[in-house]
Amino acid sequence: MKVEDLMTKRVVTVGFDDTLDTVKDIFEQSGFHHLLVVEDRELQGVVSDRDLLRALSPFIDSVVETQRDIGTLSRRVHQIMSRKPITLRPDAEVSEAIQLFLAHPISCIPIVDGGSRPVGIVSWRDVLKVCSEMLKSPVDEGGGIEP
Repeated sequence: MKVEDLMTKRVVTVGFDDTLDTVKDIFEQSGFHHLLVVEDRELQGVVSDRDLLRALSPFIDSVVETQRDIGTLSRRVHQIMSRKPITLRPDAEVSEAIQLFLAHPISCIPIVDGGSRPVGIVSWRDVLKVCSEMLKSPVDEGGGIEP
C-alpha cells in the first residue's frame, strides 16, 4: 500500500511570520493537529498542536491571564516550528512511513511532490487506522465474530 492511499490530502499551511494567535485559531477551528509551514509553495517546516501548547502561556484564557501571557500569542511560527521535516513522496510504501515513525520522535510525515510542495500529510493515527482495518476479523451474519 502506498502512502497516497491513506494520506490526508487537505493540508492547512501557514507562513513563517504568522502569529501563534493565528495558529491557535486554526487548530481550534480545523481539528487538525499539524500545520505545514510553507514559503514560495515549498515546505519549510511543521507546527504541531504540542509545539503550540509548549510555546503559549498556560494562563491564556484564564482569570489570572496577564499582558505577558497574552504576549505569547504574538510570537511567530518560525520561532516554534520544526525545521527540515522528514518527508515522503506519495508513491512511498506505508512500511517506509512506519519505519520513520519508529525511528524518529515525530507524529506526522508531510507528503511532498518533486518540487518539495506539500500534497498531503500522514500521521501515526492514519497508519494505525489502516492497520486496525487490516486486523479486523470478519463478522458472521448473526452479528458475532467468526472464530
